Amino acid sequence: MSATNLEIARIFAQIADLLELKQESTFRVNAYRKGSRALESLAEDVQAVAARGELRKIGGIGASLAEKIEEYLRTGRIEYFDELSKTLPPGVSDLMTIPEVGPKTALLLYERLGITDIDGLERASRAGKVRELPRLGAKIEQNILQGIERRRQQTARQPLGIVLPQAQAVLEVLGAAAGVEALSLAGSIRRMRDTIADIDIVVATRAPDPVMEALVGLPQVARVLSRGATLSSVLLGVSGVQCDVRVVDPASFGAALQYFTGSKDHNVRLREMAVRRGLRINEYGVFRVADEVRVGGKTEEEVYGALDLPWIPPEIREAQGEIELAQRGELPTLVSLADVRGDLHMHTTWSDGDDTAETMARAAKARGYEYIAITDHSRSLRFAGGVGIDDLHAHARVVQDVGDRVGLRVLMGSEVDILPDGSLDYPDEVLRTLDLVIGSVHTRLRMSQEEMTRRVVTAMQNPHLDILGHPTGRLVGQRPPFDLDLDAVIDAARATGTVLEINAYPERLDLRDAHVRLARDRGALFEIGTDAHRRDHLRVMEYGIGTARRGWVEAPGVINTWPLQRLLDFLED
Repeated sequence: MSATNLEIARIFAQIADLLELKQESTFRVNAYRKGSRALESLAEDVQAVAARGELRKIGGIGASLAEKIEEYLRTGRIEYFDELSKTLPPGVSDLMTIPEVGPKTALLLYERLGITDIDGLERASRAGKVRELPRLGAKIEQNILQGIERRRQQTARQPLGIVLPQAQAVLEVLGAAAGVEALSLAGSIRRMRDTIADIDIVVATRAPDPVMEALVGLPQVARVLSRGATLSSVLLGVSGVQCDVRVVDPASFGAALQYFTGSKDHNVRLREMAVRRGLRINEYGVFRVADEVRVGGKTEEEVYGALDLPWIPPEIREAQGEIELAQRGELPTLVSLADVRGDLHMHTTWSDGDDTAETMARAAKARGYEYIAITDHSRSLRFAGGVGIDDLHAHARVVQDVGDRVGLRVLMGSEVDILPDGSLDYPDEVLRTLDLVIGSVHTRLRMSQEEMTRRVVTAMQNPHLDILGHPTGRLVGQRPPFDLDLDAVIDAARATGTVLEINAYPERLDLRDAHVRLARDRGALFEIGTDAHRRDHLRVMEYGIGTARRGWVEAPGVINTWPLQRLLDFLED
């Protein structure tokens, strides 16, 4: 994602906060929030879109926001934001990130107590000053202190790979509670976003107490934030993430699940459609406005069916064209875990893996795979035990024997370093002996965009390179992507027949969803690989599948869903 996109998105989000503080119209506030989200998810550099005169073709960007984007691109600032910022004390909008502190409360705290930051709010709360203000009181003051503590424990969204296993563990325990008829994850975690703010779970039962008892009794619960008959919230001690569990009547389960899964923009579109049909949709069901008769809500299919829509997969509920396709009956059949026939990216003890090739092969066989590729690091990546040319030949003989013993086709491959000049780490005479070559950048990550793009595209022009591994080099929440012209890389992928990797390792998820969608729309092919370094890493394939689904990818576009012979024919071309 372009740094320019992120900076303008940040400014639009701050404008929305300032407008909300000034109690401007909800329409204006939401317009800036929607514009901010649109720029955050835009795979292409907004400067390129502006150069084509197509800013208003971005969903969520109208004439006014387009003008402000153009102003920023010309001048590096937005005058409206500068003027708006002068009307309110700096730091006040930050107060609104704390639960219980809305726009009116934030202004009240500033006007009565002079509070302009979180530290000041904490000091005033601990001194008992907040409870003395109108409309507040001791309970809200205590909630504010708890909110500040949670904010410090969790200052940002956390990677999906950290949160999803915790959520699945909670789900398993709640599912065993007496009286549970159905349950599911909801929210952004169900949509498989790469980062998660909190865990949402919806449970259908006529007996809430056993569910809530099971939740608060979990050993991983660090604190019970609230407990009620329909909603309880806990803080999980492992990561500090909040987990909210909502209990609903089974007749409302589908409506609640759809509502709390989101996204917000997707739900707004559905409710607008409902209004035009004389219907009302909320978390309790679908109702005719004329007589308040329920017409659906037990399942999500009923909710969508009331609008003459098929069920829409959660991963693409982002108001990015999925509703229009659903109306035309043209929703894509998204790739699923069941479609995967093999894993083409994994490491063994020959480089920096923890398990032998045979151990990895047997684990893959147990997952029902038809084939795998062993792709240890190439020679120059010494810190990862890169394999020298002589050792590579010995490695190949071992791999062949493993395949024969396990009864699984094991391809001999390598994750070959893309060197700074774009050449590959093994000479062509060695590369042509391999069944599969993944090319990846691991060093010199701070090259300029022009240099890095030239480096990657040059590598893709090597006829022996099959797959571009973790194309942007990002580590979720740890390291930003290197500066790369993704448009040029996607064009090169199409021109050279190079497959783009969706690296499923939770710390990477690279390509990210927006770039996957861009590449998919331009006809690129993908490989979803775990980058496994030990046998239990093979399970992370689900993260790559989730990212692919968010990018609207179908199974035919993923080479490791193909039958073995088709894959071999492709690699030999």
